[in-house]
Amino acid sequence: MGTSVGTTSSFDFGFWFAYFTNGKHLQWLASVQFTLFAAVAGAAIALLLGLIAAAVRNAPFAPARLLAAAYINSVRGIPDVLFFLFFPLAFEQLLELVLASQVCAPNEAAIRFGQWPPCDAANIHFNSFGYLVLASVSLGIIYGASSANVIHGALRAVPRGQLEAARSYGFSGWQVLWHFHIRQMWIYALPGLSNLWMLLIKSTSLLSLLQIIDIVSRANSLGSPNFSRSAGLVHGDWRWAYYLVLLLFYIALTFVSEKAFAALIRWAGRGVLRPEEAR
Repeated sequence: MGTSVGTTSSFDFGFWFAYFTNGKHLQWLASVQFTLFAAVAGAAIALLLGLIAAAVRNAPFAPARLLAAAYINSVRGIPDVLFFLFFPLAFEQLLELVLASQVCAPNEAAIRFGQWPPCDAANIHFNSFGYLVLASVSLGIIYGASSANVIHGALRAVPRGQLEAARSYGFSGWQVLWHFHIRQMWIYALPGLSNLWMLLIKSTSLLSLLQIIDIVSRANSLGSPNFSRSAGLVHGDWRWAYYLVLLLFYIALTFVSEKAFAALIRWAGRGVLRPEEAR
């Protein structure tokens, strides 16, 4: 039996270099891209849905306003993990139901009554990227409702006098909306959107629920007791150490995000005079 890590009396640089650069650890480092993709794609979808829902909430058509309000108020009350599990499963089974109506023979569907999918030909298997896209859409729908609430409040915070002054100068309704209303809205929306971005980053730790081998699931696997026939017990339960690395990773991501949003807030406020600053 070889010498295990736990009985090594001195620091073995060669061992540690080989250990942290083996295939499993390189895959762990590569899995960071899943977390970043889900965060960025989910934030983009959430911002788009938030803008649409906030605009519809101010629409003159009452049913449209009710629909937007229903989306904003209902989705915000659903736990992230519940919706994260529900939406991909519901979407997958909806596709299988549509496909089954095209490819399943009536007698086969009758034989498999009560089973899912209705026939083998309608069984859909998503790969990791497919589930990653579904995870990003789930995050977008969840945080799109909250971002719509933030944007709606920011639109209402823009001083009406400035909008009326723009109209009096002959600007069209679209020009007032785009160059004045939305332009100044970001000043009030970005602080709230930055908080939602931080929450969305934390929610990326749920990716493993959709069979995505992300940094959290790999950390749990790598940190578990590792036994090899040739080397014996390579290490015991080291999950705490891997979770500490994840903790530092999310802290670093939060630090970078705060700096980025601070720069965006300075950019949004450039050349815009707030009412309280004009006194």
